[in-house]
Formats: sequence, C-alpha cells, structure tokens
Amino acid sequence: MESATATVIQSQFGSFRPANSVSRSGILTANGPDFVRFGTKFRFSTKHHTSISQPKLGHRRLGFGSRRFPVVRASASSSDSEGSVASIAPLQLESPIGQFLSEYLVYHPHLVPAAVEQLLQQLQTDRDADKNEEPSASGTDLVLYRRIAEVKANDRRKALEEILYTLVVQKFLDANVDLVPAIPPSSSDSGPVDSWPCQDDKLEQLHSPEAYEMIQNHLALILGNRLVDSNSLAQISKLRVGQVYAASVMYGYFLKRVDQRFQLEKTIKILPNVSDVEENNFQTVGEEIKPGGADVYSQAASSHPEVSSFEAGGISPGGFGGGMKPSRLRSYVMSFDGETLQRYATIRSKEAVSIIEKHTEALFGKPEIVMTPMGTVDSSKDELIKISFGGLKRLVLEAVTFGSFLWDVESYVDSRYHFVMN
Repeated sequence: MESATATVIQSQFGSFRPANSVSRSGILTANGPDFVRFGTKFRFSTKHHTSISQPKLGHRRLGFGSRRFPVVRASASSSDSEGSVASIAPLQLESPIGQFLSEYLVYHPHLVPAAVEQLLQQLQTDRDADKNEEPSASGTDLVLYRRIAEVKANDRRKALEEILYTLVVQKFLDANVDLVPAIPPSSSDSGPVDSWPCQDDKLEQLHSPEAYEMIQNHLALILGNRLVDSNSLAQISKLRVGQVYAASVMYGYFLKRVDQRFQLEKTIKILPNVSDVEENNFQTVGEEIKPGGADVYSQAASSHPEVSSFEAGGISPGGFGGGMKPSRLRSYVMSFDGETLQRYATIRSKEAVSIIEKHTEALFGKPEIVMTPMGTVDSSKDELIKISFGGLKRLVLEAVTFGSFLWDVESYVDSRYHFVMN
C-alpha cells in the first residue's frame, strides 16, 4: 500500500513531516519557504487543448473501454475554445474524458454529476473486467499483457484525476466563486497581476466558523501585519507565491479533514474538554512534528526581505504558536497525539497530490529552477511579480478552499469508485 503524502505543511501547527513521500514538482520542491517538499525529481507537461466556445452544437461519442457516452460538442475557433475553459479554471484537461467534462462544465453544469456517476460506473466495470482476466500466456506474451494492463490502469488513473478536478471546479461554480486565472509571465513594465475581483466574503462563507478562525490564523502567519494593508504592492518571487499556494491547498485539505471530525463530535456532544490542556499539548506535539519550525519562515524572509508575508508571523524560536488567536478547533486539534496529527496531515491519494501540482503549475507556470554549486536553489533567478497584499490574501483563501473541496470530492468519488488506499 503506497500513500501519497505531503512532507511538509507549514501552518500554525508547525511542520507536518510524514515518513513517506512522492517525488513531485518544482513548485513543491524548491528550497525557499519550504512549505511543501516532495523531493527533487519532477516532471511536468501540462498542455493546453482546444475545447469549446460558441453555442453551435453538434454531437460526437466518447469511447472509454467498452462503453460510449454521448457528448455535446461546440464548434469554434481554437483561441475561443481555450478562452472559454480558461475562464473557468487555469488547468486545461487534455484527455477525451477531460474535454467531455469541460464541455459539460461550460454548457451543461447541471448534468456534470450524472455524467460523473456514469463515468465512475464504467471505470469500475473496466477495472473489474481487468481483474477477472487471468493471463494464460507466458514469456513475451505475458510481458505484453502486463504492459497493456499497466497502460489501461494509467488511463483510468488519469481519467479519475480529471473527474476529481472537474468536481472541485464545479463546487467553485456552485458557490459563484471564480477561480484565479493563470498568471501570465511578468516583464519589467508589468503592472500588478491581481486584477481579479475580490471574493473574500464568498470564500469565507464556504467554511465553518471554527475553520475560518483557523484560516485567519493561517493568513496572519503568512501575511503578518500586512493582512490589513490590502492595497500595498510587493514584488515577490513567483515560485515562492506558488509554494505558498500549494501549501495552502494542502492546509485546506487537512483543515477540512479535522473540521469534519470536529463538527461530528460537536453534533453528537462528545467533544473532549481540551481548553485546560492546550498549552501543554501545543508545545509537546509541536516538538514532535516540527523540524525547525520558525526557520522555514525566516529563511524565506531573509531571501526576500521586502515581503513581510514570509516572516515567522507569531512563531518564535522559543516555541511556536505565540501571538495566535485562541480557537476552539485549534485546541481540539492540539489534543491529538502526534501519530493522529501526522495521519490527518497526509494526502490520502496520488491522484489528489497530482491535482495539486498540476493546478498550481497551470496557475503559476512551470518554474525554472537553477541550482547553486552548494546544491541549493538560486533564488536570484526567480521570476518576480507585482501583487498586492489583498491579492495574496485572495490567493491563500482560494487555495485553502480548493484543498477543502478536494477533500470533499475525493471522499465522494471514493465512495463510488474505491481508490483511496489509507
């Protein structure tokens, strides 16, 4: 059993460092704030594909396995097609199933749940059929058989990723919240990149009051005293902003996971009385899971001193959590033992990890990472962008919400097509 895990999530709980990890993207691996680290091996090839635009509809059929699905197709120029899908989400889905779901998101969003149910049913049927096929060949034929089975399994996994991503995007559409579009490459005369509308109030309403208290603490750790200074501009490394975004997605995933348990225990009135033990457990649990705590933020701040958003922000060398606003959910989480806390900080599936990295790369672009002779990342080569602190807040709020939605849809899909291994 192999689980995909987030090796570091920097938040008010310190750094969660599960034992297992999956090698992933440059945005998630580069030295810097070290919010998330998956390893140094990474490979990305996100492609933009023509999809849909004008409401001039025709029909085609989408084949997957032995089943075919009717698909509405709109004829349009390639530029208009890419623009329609890009206005919904930065990541362009590339497989036939992904394009099929993208079309439904644009033109028939109310039909997406039914389409997903049908696709998941077919994925299950195809997987069961593969399991029931016992190879009778040997030698070269057996190798070929296994290779074919591997290709089919990879196709199913890719389809599953795009189903999950579609459902996350649909939840944003249902909430009437626009995802931030892909951030273009900057130049010396470029203006601020955050031209998107402020939707902080809508994003706040998507979380429970207890969870939003935790999100406010997370924002305070990242933005520091600039949290209320929304109009001021900063010039920040695009790579580092991408790292903050990816880490916040993973924090949102973790937060929704613990908040779900908290709300259940609150409803059935079995919440433990943790108010008296918080201070003791906070330091104890922090020491168990914190490999350097404040150094992570200090390292980023020293690399980019103009960005107070990457300062320790309440995490002090003598203990972390200082200056934090009290939170009932935070107290509840701090009552967990180290093993439980680490388990809750784990991304459960490879598909979810892949979605985080692909969405982050689609949003910020593929990073160009230059290594120094000492084996560290040369931050002097980072692309810099101008962004307001209000824009940074919007990105973090979206990322946390994306992670929360990812937990929801991963659980939903797993209930119909089991793929979560832990």
